[in-house]
Amino acid sequence: MTSFDTSPQLNAWRALLALAVVFIMLATTGWTAVHQHREAASPVDAARSAWSKGWIEGHRLPDPTGPPAALARFFASLTAQQRHRLAARYPLAVGNMNGAPVGLRYTANRHALQAARQVERRRMHDNRLSPDGQQDARRLMQRYESLLLPDRQVLAFDPMGSGRIAEVMGNLAAARRVSVVVPGVDTDVLTFQRTDHRYTAPVGMADALYDAERSAAPRARTAVIAWADYTAPSGIGVDAATAGRAEDGAVRLNALLEALPGRSSVALYCHSYGSVLCGVAARRLPERVTDIAVSGSPGMRASHASQLGTDARIWAMRDSDDWIRDVPNLEVGGLGHGADPVSSGFGARVLSADGARGHAGYFAPGTDSLANFAEIGVGAYRAVRCAHEVVTCRSGLPGTAPA
Repeated sequence: MTSFDTSPQLNAWRALLALAVVFIMLATTGWTAVHQHREAASPVDAARSAWSKGWIEGHRLPDPTGPPAALARFFASLTAQQRHRLAARYPLAVGNMNGAPVGLRYTANRHALQAARQVERRRMHDNRLSPDGQQDARRLMQRYESLLLPDRQVLAFDPMGSGRIAEVMGNLAAARRVSVVVPGVDTDVLTFQRTDHRYTAPVGMADALYDAERSAAPRARTAVIAWADYTAPSGIGVDAATAGRAEDGAVRLNALLEALPGRSSVALYCHSYGSVLCGVAARRLPERVTDIAVSGSPGMRASHASQLGTDARIWAMRDSDDWIRDVPNLEVGGLGHGADPVSSGFGARVLSADGARGHAGYFAPGTDSLANFAEIGVGAYRAVRCAHEVVTCRSGLPGTAPA
C-alpha cells in the first residue's frame, strides 16, 4: 500500500494484524485506552459556514451542500461577473462545491491555493517553528506553486491537515468517458505528485492513463481525474487494516460522481487501499459508473463481486511481485478487507499486469496493466488482455467501438 515492496513492510503488516486483533478485543471488553480526538473544523467547513450567511443581489445564498442539480441551477441564473465574485469571496466553498460549474471550481481553487501559498510562505520564516517545521512549510509552498501553473485544473482542494486534492486531465465538461484514479495509503497534497517514481503518485497515474487512452482512441472525448480528495491512511497502521477511512472517502467519492457534468460514463481505477474505498462505495455508485478496476488490492470488503451491489463490471489485477499478495485476505471484527479480488472464487474479470513491477507499478507506460486500463477507459473491452492467457475476462462483453 506504499510505493515500494520490501520485506519489512510485509513484516510490519503481519505485526499490525496481531496488534489490531488485540485492540479490537480490548475495545469490545471496554478496556481500551485508545481515545478518539475530535478534529477541528476544516477551512472548507469555515468557508461553507461563511457562504451560508452570504447574500447576492438581495437573495440568500443556497445551501452549499445541497443537491448538485439545484446548485447548478443557481449558478446558471447568475452572470459571469457574479459567479466569479463568489469564487473570489468564498474560494474554498465554491472550489469544493458539487454542482458548481467545473471551470468556476478551477478558478476558485486557484484563489484558495494562492492564499494557502501565502500562509506557507510566512510559516517558512516563522521563528516559532523548528527547522523541520520551516522545511515542511517550504515544501508545501512549493507544491502549491506547482499546482498554480497555468495548465493545472484543480477540482477540489482542502488544506486541512495533510491536505486533500483532486485534479483533472482533459476537458471534463465535454468528456463522454471519464476515468477516476483512486489512490491508496500515504496520499496527501505532498505525495500527490512525484518527480522520482512519477507513476506511483496520483498525478503521474492520471497523466499516464490520459495519454494511454488518447493513444488507444484518439477521437474519444475522455478526461481523467486524479482523485485524492479523502483522508487516506498513513502507513500500514490500524487505519489501513480497517474501513473507517474508506467509508468516509466513499461518501466523498459518490458525491463527486453524482455531480459530474453531462452524461459521461465513468470508470474507476482503484489502487491498493483505494480499492477498499471503491468496494465500500460500490453499493451507492450512480448508474453512470460502468467499470471498477482494482490493482494491488488487499480486498474490497466483500467475499464475492456480486456482494458489492453494483452493476458495474469488476476488473482486478496483481503483478507477480506485488507484496500485497502475502497480506491475509480476511475480515474479522472489522479487521481486514475480505477476499482477494484476483482469486478465482471472487468473480472479477482478472487482467494481465505483465510489465508492472512492485506494488505501485501498475500505471507505468509500457505495461499490460496500463494498456488494459486504457482499453477499459475508452470502451474497447474486447481488446483487454486477460491474465494467464485465459480469455474468460472478455466473456459477455459489449462491442469494441469507443465513444
